[in-house]
Amino acid sequence: MERIVYNPETLSYEVRQLSGWRAVLHFSLMAIGAVAVVAAFCWLWFVKWKNDLPKTALLKIQADAWEARMGVIRHKLDVYEGSLAGIEARNNEVYRSIFALDEISDTSRVDSTLVPVLALDARLNAVQNRIDTQLAALGEVALVAREAGNMVSCIPAVPPILPKKGTYSLSSPFGTRIDPVYGGLARHTGQDFATKVGNPVYATGDGVVEKVDFKFSGYGNEVVVNHGFGYATRYAHLSTVDVGVGQPLKRGDKIGEVGKSGKATGPHLHYEVLYRDTPLNPMSFMDMNMPVDEYKAMIVKRRMEKAGTRPTTATIGDRQKKQGTNGRQ
Repeated sequence: MERIVYNPETLSYEVRQLSGWRAVLHFSLMAIGAVAVVAAFCWLWFVKWKNDLPKTALLKIQADAWEARMGVIRHKLDVYEGSLAGIEARNNEVYRSIFALDEISDTSRVDSTLVPVLALDARLNAVQNRIDTQLAALGEVALVAREAGNMVSCIPAVPPILPKKGTYSLSSPFGTRIDPVYGGLARHTGQDFATKVGNPVYATGDGVVEKVDFKFSGYGNEVVVNHGFGYATRYAHLSTVDVGVGQPLKRGDKIGEVGKSGKATGPHLHYEVLYRDTPLNPMSFMDMNMPVDEYKAMIVKRRMEKAGTRPTTATIGDRQKKQGTNGRQ
């Protein structure tokens, strides 16, 4: 192996031949030096200056790209969840409230300890579940809405007895009163109609008989009618009951007769209107000035419908005339 060296005697560069072992040693030292320089540079680049390895840098670039995509998805989810929350609130506070349907609660929860990818997947599943729940809930509202025409006839809207002046008196009203038996202030959850025993009591709206009870205390002989849409009515202290549990009723059907059964100091009808099991003032649901002829026509219509015939205006008029003639006799 040749090597160029400087000769100080001749003041010139000369080519000298190196022996074999010197050549190997020289080459080895150069290789070790090169490796040392590269190693030193790598140590400075990756350790001292804290630069990433190429593979790590590539993975970070890919991770940043996925994080950007996940950020877009999270933003869209925020928008969708906000819109869905508005739909849920409108469904509960407007649609379901109108038709007296129970509120739909949000049972979907996302574990906050999940890693970002799993949390995002959990949020997507939760949104899908909420959408499915709202679709089912709105389907229920749509079904009830198609039957909303029945709501008018179901809500109690007429007096439970014939509103003929002189045949009854409004005794204990709805609200706080002095208990007529035990004394002291007590809440009265209905309206009392003081009238004679045997005065007919009629259903004030379409519904189904939910309860019939016979006892010597409390309400005495009692009938509860479920009208749907959250409404129910109670007729208490009856002397006779003409209906049974599960029997469908229409407004104007006879329920029984006034009596003084149970805790009663005299013959009267205790009448209640309940909405979602909460008593309301019955006087807000009826007009005691309702024309007597109109009330009688309602009763006659129901009797003829149950008999299989439909009353005409002329038929109702003739019936009313006959009743008027018999009354004058």
